[in-house]
Amino acid sequence: MVEENAQETRTRILEAAVKVFATKGYHETKVDDIVNESRTSKGAFYFYFPSKQDIFLALVDTFAKLLEDRLNEALQSKAHGLEQMDAALTSILGLFSQYRGLAKIALVQAVGLGAAFEEKRRAINDRLTQLVQARLDQAVADGSLPPQSTEIAARAWIGALNEIVTHWIYTGHPPLEACLPDVRRFLARSVGAPTD
Repeated sequence: MVEENAQETRTRILEAAVKVFATKGYHETKVDDIVNESRTSKGAFYFYFPSKQDIFLALVDTFAKLLEDRLNEALQSKAHGLEQMDAALTSILGLFSQYRGLAKIALVQAVGLGAAFEEKRRAINDRLTQLVQARLDQAVADGSLPPQSTEIAARAWIGALNEIVTHWIYTGHPPLEACLPDVRRFLARSVGAPTD
């Protein structure tokens, strides 16, 4: 029971932090704002998170884990390369739509916040790139795609998705699900895959 209450308190603090960071931004957010939004105490906050930076990084980690898990699930759910790409794109764009606040924190607010944040973002991008690159390597090896630098292609894919989602975070347009057919065609063409 005590462990369950502790986890519930930590979750409330994290959920409050998402709301506050997404609204106020990192620099304008105070620990008191998160404490008030979560209806907890400063003692509870500092029990779980030694600083504002630590909770921010925990949120970035949470979103990155969600993203990686969904991407892996989508890739494993289909056998063929283009079906995997469709499943992955659908899953990723759906995740961003579902967790817009977390996406804003990870993709927009973590930019330019110093070395610790940049290192974290770079590590996440590298892990996502490796997941995509492994699938592209497999497609090149089995002849589904022409020979190419799969690392550059994977980084370009991650960069393109990052830009599309970042624009949507700022503007709300176009809805991410509406982008899917065009994004799919663009990414397929970029690696020499059939687009139909």
